[in-house]
Amino acid sequence: MTLNSGTTTSPGPTAGAARTRGYAGTLAAACGAVFVAQVANALPASLNGLLQEDLNTHGSQLTWITAAFMVAVVCFEFTFGVLGDLFGRRRLVVTGTLLLATGSSVAALAPTVQVLWIGAALNGLGAGAMFPGSLTAITAVTRSARQRAHAVALWSGFLSAGAAVSPLLGGMFAKIGSWRGSFWVLVALALVSAVLTVCLATESTAPQGRRFDVPGQITFAAGLVLVLYGAVEGPESGWTAPAVIIAFALGACFLAAFVVVELGAASPIFDLTLFRNRGFAVSSVVAVIGMLAFLGACFATSMWLGPVQQQDPIRVAIPFLLLQGPAFLLIPLVSRLLHRVAPSALLTCGFVLMAVGCLLCSRLDVTDRGLGAFVAPALLIGIGFTLTVSPITAVALDSVPTPLAGMASATTNMLRDLGFALGPVVVGAVALSKAGSSFTATLPGAELPAAQKAAAHQIAEAGGPIAVNSLPAGAPGSAAHGLALDALGSGFSSAFLVCGIAAGIAALVAAVGMVGLHTRHRAEDQAVKAPQPGNGSGATSSPTIPHP
Repeated sequence: MTLNSGTTTSPGPTAGAARTRGYAGTLAAACGAVFVAQVANALPASLNGLLQEDLNTHGSQLTWITAAFMVAVVCFEFTFGVLGDLFGRRRLVVTGTLLLATGSSVAALAPTVQVLWIGAALNGLGAGAMFPGSLTAITAVTRSARQRAHAVALWSGFLSAGAAVSPLLGGMFAKIGSWRGSFWVLVALALVSAVLTVCLATESTAPQGRRFDVPGQITFAAGLVLVLYGAVEGPESGWTAPAVIIAFALGACFLAAFVVVELGAASPIFDLTLFRNRGFAVSSVVAVIGMLAFLGACFATSMWLGPVQQQDPIRVAIPFLLLQGPAFLLIPLVSRLLHRVAPSALLTCGFVLMAVGCLLCSRLDVTDRGLGAFVAPALLIGIGFTLTVSPITAVALDSVPTPLAGMASATTNMLRDLGFALGPVVVGAVALSKAGSSFTATLPGAELPAAQKAAAHQIAEAGGPIAVNSLPAGAPGSAAHGLALDALGSGFSSAFLVCGIAAGIAALVAAVGMVGLHTRHRAEDQAVKAPQPGNGSGATSSPTIPHP
């Protein structure tokens, strides 16, 4: 097998051939890229408490640190898929990696939380290019469903490995120096990934019929940003605040316009006809709902241990080894299961485990600072995620014809990442709304000095119970710390419950919607299909992916 960093022409079929040229190098580069992208995504998880102290943030501002990254990913992932198809997936990944390095530099130097948002958004743009670019690059060098399942499982495993290592990295640097040091390490990792991609990955394109859809990109980005803005700001500004209502209304209008634009576009960034395919449609639905449950639970865990219980960053990172680690450690098992077990069974079992884990988290005691209570729930959620993330991707990619492989890759990543973006937003909205109402209801009747009550009320009005909870001992309003802690515990318990319900719904949809889909790709493994002819630029084309 020849590793080639240049653009290649697809080789002719060889009897018993198992890999196309550049498979190992492209897979290694793709796994490295998605690892770095996910490190950037998960890095704030163990740093939320420190960011609150150092940058004087409150609840919604912490939510925006995570949301800014994911919103940037989701808004532009469609267009990045087109860019990869037109100009090359390897080139797209390298560009995204360099953009991520730039965003991490901005974050490391951020003097305020607003500048940190800019760094997070730049990181999200970079990751938004790396996710679909790396995944589509893999599909371009695989030739069978079995090989593709193995590659997707490995790619997904490194995605989770990045998420597992990232909080530990942040916590370690917080102990020996500053949270800023972890972003400098991320800069170095991004630069190494860019070099590896240039040296190892095979270039591939699929330009036929692909061009930019500017109206679609604008309406989608504007609609999503406005809706998420309303969801993030609603708990603190009030759901009836004019700015929140206007954001929801305008966002809904832009998203409706996006659907109209895409239905009439000659080359849409989001081909709605993909949803005529049952496998793709069901996997898309469970991707959004299920990943909302997963990242919502991760965000709730980071907030529970960080700004709420104010635990050491290293301790905050430990549960994430259980939440994200199994997806990396169980790569060989998942690769085999993807070929031998019905996707509906894997997805159903995985989401049921996630639901049970989230429900157990909803019963945690906020005054218990021990990590033992998190072990079983976090491990259940982590194993559940392991059994779901790869099947979602594999089913979606195996459900579309070759000309739509790039779009399907970008769409699958976008929908998964939409769920990831919604997770912190929904958790923040539920938890902070519940905590705010609970604190407001209990404060007047509390046996506290009048001056302490007044100060606590004023601080809660400005920054919510999480601001009261972070007050140092002896400060005005600090006497209400216990009330704020109980209110936050109640709020995040409700958020865990919502995540459990979402995971249960995803399990039900998978169980019902994917029945019978597991036998549809067996024929592809009986013989290695001949690759598609070159696309005119000498690039490797995607393998034939039959309709289900």
